[in-house]
Amino acid sequence: MSLPTIDQLDVAGRVVLVRADLNVPLEDGQIADDFRIVAALPTIHELRRRGARVVVASHLGRPSGADPSLSMAPVAETLATLGGFPVALADDVVGDSALKHSRAEGRIGDPADPVVVLENTRFEPGETKNDSALADRLAALADCFVMDAFGSAHRAHASTVGVAERLPSAAGPLMLAEVEAFDRLLHDPARPFVVVLGGAKVSSKIGVIERLVERVDRLLVGGAMCFTLLAARGEPTGAGMIEDGMVDRVRGLMDAHGDRIVLPTDLVVGESFEADTPHRVARVTELEPSDLGLDIGPETTAEFAAAIGGAATLFWNGPLGVAEWGPFAGGSRGVADAIAAGEAYSVVGGGDTVAFLRSMGMEHTVRHLSTGGGAGLELIDHGSLPGIDVLRGKQ
Repeated sequence: MSLPTIDQLDVAGRVVLVRADLNVPLEDGQIADDFRIVAALPTIHELRRRGARVVVASHLGRPSGADPSLSMAPVAETLATLGGFPVALADDVVGDSALKHSRAEGRIGDPADPVVVLENTRFEPGETKNDSALADRLAALADCFVMDAFGSAHRAHASTVGVAERLPSAAGPLMLAEVEAFDRLLHDPARPFVVVLGGAKVSSKIGVIERLVERVDRLLVGGAMCFTLLAARGEPTGAGMIEDGMVDRVRGLMDAHGDRIVLPTDLVVGESFEADTPHRVARVTELEPSDLGLDIGPETTAEFAAAIGGAATLFWNGPLGVAEWGPFAGGSRGVADAIAAGEAYSVVGGGDTVAFLRSMGMEHTVRHLSTGGGAGLELIDHGSLPGIDVLRGKQ
């Protein structure tokens, strides 16, 4: 079933609450990566072009109650700078300040009418509980609702699901693009279909592995999570982290689908988990107990790149090594280069993976750069998300 779009909402002269995903990383109170803010701008611009007053809601971090260090103030400032429009920051989420700015007299549709940014939604204790009273107060701020926060669509919160149940609602353009991209992965993808998974823990991606392994032509696994799979196959793992509770479950997957799962044959190993640790390339079969695998090796990188080069559809989530440290970024860089050189319909998600591509200036070499890491994985795992289901219910 398709999602309702903003084309189906009468927004001219009305107040539109937009749930965006502006949960950006902060360093010393400054925004370290503006990717999600940039991604939110087209929807805001389009609604303003159509004559709406835009009120933006988002969480930032995981505060338990009000926390000045996680105020939306730096986000609002950057939004104004990048968007080129005036921004007014409310000093609460649903209180007097939010209501005053959202329902201000006149100027709706005027270019001088500021975009209103609400304070961090998670300052409200009822947000993560989808509290009905909080959802009522959020709905009172606006005339209609646009859900554009794919990165938060896997959470049934007051600002994602509760308010959508109370107002005329639609999916924003960013949300639609995300859903379309993942639909292409889940429903009849062009083949060969290759998936690259990295990151730290198998347990965080086991559902995705189980759902995808029967559908893909190749599942390429790197990062620290590869050690649990290597252990399940009886291979040496050196000092790599093994999730003991996952070994039997993974072994069953390896037994059933081992011909599709590609694991590293060599690794870049160090003596300790430090950027400047002495390191060397070692074959997996020759790992010493003290060897700490910090990246896939050149032989594995070449094998992965060859599979990617022949792919028609590709999904990548998770760096293949400690990619923020130069000596251990070779595997991730090799995968990125292979994607850029290939012709696959490519979807890349996960905060660390997206940040790596952006640090390399390669974000435009993939077909779809997802704003949702966990949300994308949960969509693959479960087939839908609460923030999507509530919109489908509005059809």
